[in-house]
Parts: sequence; C-alpha cells; structure tokens
Amino acid sequence: MPAIALSLQQLETEILPPAHRDDESGYASGSSSQTSLPDVFFTKPHLRFLNRQLQNLEPQEILRWCITTLPGLFQTTAFGLTGLVTLDMLSKMKVPRPQQVDVVFLDTLHHFSETLALVDRVRDRYPLVNIHVFKPAGINSSEQFAQQYGERLWESNDQLYDWAAKVEPAQRAYRELQVNAILTGRRRSQGGKRGDLAIVEIDEAGLIKINPLANWSFQQVQDYIKANNVPYNDLLDRGYRSVGDWHSTQPVQAGEDERAGRWKGQQKTECGIHNPRSKFAQYLRQQELKKQEEALEKASRSGLKIES
Repeated sequence: MPAIALSLQQLETEILPPAHRDDESGYASGSSSQTSLPDVFFTKPHLRFLNRQLQNLEPQEILRWCITTLPGLFQTTAFGLTGLVTLDMLSKMKVPRPQQVDVVFLDTLHHFSETLALVDRVRDRYPLVNIHVFKPAGINSSEQFAQQYGERLWESNDQLYDWAAKVEPAQRAYRELQVNAILTGRRRSQGGKRGDLAIVEIDEAGLIKINPLANWSFQQVQDYIKANNVPYNDLLDRGYRSVGDWHSTQPVQAGEDERAGRWKGQQKTECGIHNPRSKFAQYLRQQELKKQEEALEKASRSGLKIES
C-alpha cells in the first residue's frame, strides 16, 4: 500500500496522535525524530474542500500544487493527447530535478507501432523526463504473451488480459517506484464513467489520482498541442482520437464520442487500471477457486479409476 495515509474510512481527525509529535515542542515536523509520520493526511471534508478549490484553477496551477504538496508523484500515460499536454506543461515549469515528475508507461506489448515510435520522439523532445517502462511480468514480446496466455486473450478472457497486461504491471510499478500519487489524462468530456470526474480522487488502496485537465474539452487539448508544437501519435491524423492497444482501437466517425473507437461494440469503457482494484481481486479469487475445483475434480476422477 502506498506510503500516503489516505484510508478515508479510518481518517476521522486531522489531529496527530501523541506518538507523531515532537517530544519537546508538541508539534511534528519533517526534521522530527519520529519515523511514523504520515506523508499526507486527508479527511473527507478536506478532500471535498480541495476539489472545490482546484476546480477553479488552470491545469498548470493544479500541477504546481501537486508538485509542492504530494510526495511520490508520477505521471502515468500511454501518450495520448491529454497526457502529452500534461507532460509539456510540466516541462515548462522549470522544476528542479528532485521535484521533477517521472513518467510511468505500461507497455502492454500490443501497442500500435506508431505509439512506440511516439515514445522515442517524446524522449528526444523531453530529454530530462525519466520514462519508466513496465511490461507484463516476465514477458518481453507479444509472442511470449500468447505462449503464456493463449492466442487473442483479449477476446477469450478480457478480464485476465486487463490484469496481465495493465493492472498487474501498474501495481508493480507503483510498488517498485514507491508511487503515492499519479497524474492521469482523464477528462470529463471523454464521457462514460469519466463524466463526473473530480480533480483529486483516492482509490481503494490509498493511491491519489489527480486529473489536472478534467475540465478541458478535446478541442482545448488539440489547440494546445498545435500551439506548442507537441509531438503526438500519427494515428490521430488518420481518424483516431483515443489510442490504446491495436486490437481494441478503431478510428471514430464524425459525431461520435472521443472514446467511441475503444472496445467498439462492447459495454466496456475502461482498460482496467482505473477500475476498482477489488474488482480484480474478486476476479482473481474466482479464478483460483476455479483452478482448485478443477484440480479436485481431476484428482477425484483419477482416484475412481485407480479403485476400478
């Protein structure tokens, strides 16, 4: 679990207990000898207040607040337009190295070649940005992925695909990099479950998610990209608007929602990393129980054959 203490069900007061106070002054500080100080302490009223205040700020102001307030801050992006805007805004803030925001990129091994080419262009354009790449555990190619999970797993078991290609690598990244808070590229204008996004959210595990461009439209994002000559995915010039894995992304038609090309014809609207973690925990438990039942049934059949 991230180091930030943000289990809202447990946080009913912002007053530090005696164990967190300096013995002499009665107050806690970063230089205090106490090692159990929480990095950030939010109550529900405080979170509501923050969202009311941040709602009226420009994205750059939100980003600066994040940098000065949240330790363990990273940006997670697949280099869509909104993520690229965020990255460019951060690069113009002249933030000193210790406070610069590193990027986490989940290489599902099923990205378009245009997306991977964009990653290289982003590295060239923003040489000071560290990009941490995480792939499915123990796998380095789509061929290896198919060998381990079977061909076209996204069709036979999309939940397992989301877990193996995105959710598990994301959780591993957060754990290994000690991520406490992430900047996302989600916006309300993208529709679906994103229609009522808050600026600051907290997931079940206490991870803080900040959506600095939540208020922006696709047109605003596109205008920024053009005005600032930000590199972008070549697929956007071919009718695509939201780009994910090649097998689940299509161009959008005139009048369609921005993310209409993702999982077209399905009820699905999110790739997994922004779904509740408990959903995947429940799914994994069900898979484990299924395996146990199959093993017991196999053992039972084997026993019957021996007795006969």
